[in-house]
Amino acid sequence: METEQIGYRGPTACAAAGITYRQLDYWARTGLVEPSVRPAYGSGTQRLYSFRDVVVLKIVKRFLDTGVSLQNIRTAVQHLRERGFRDLERMTLMSDGATVYECTSPDEVHALLQGGQGIFGIAVGVVWRDVESALSQLHGERIDTGETLVGHNPTDELARRRNRAV
Repeated sequence: METEQIGYRGPTACAAAGITYRQLDYWARTGLVEPSVRPAYGSGTQRLYSFRDVVVLKIVKRFLDTGVSLQNIRTAVQHLRERGFRDLERMTLMSDGATVYECTSPDEVHALLQGGQGIFGIAVGVVWRDVESALSQLHGERIDTGETLVGHNPTDELARRRNRAV
């Protein structure tokens, strides 16, 4: 089953991204990272996050852990949103603590490092694989039917074949 057909409830998204439910709720309410599959419609409804949403949650967490301000993180997430979150897994996000830069080539990374200030980077492909691994141990939900998928790894070919055989 393709990752676009699977959603993840709040507690699952938190576990995979390494954040608290309070952070998730705050980030959704303030528009930092909103669930793209299904927002909450008041008390009792469950938000449903896409795989890419969970990757972005983990990126936000990594930036916070390194001391980047929430305002600068918001700017970076807005930039990613505007470009449609395309090619996330091939991107490196760099920051000097004040500004977040998108680098898509080694030359761009090198140019930033030449500036002389302290820079740290997040290889989004690594975050992508971390989230895939974490979600393979957790519950997903089929978007079309609401069926719970236990221990679903969206990239596991054997699981894909088993699902087709059923």
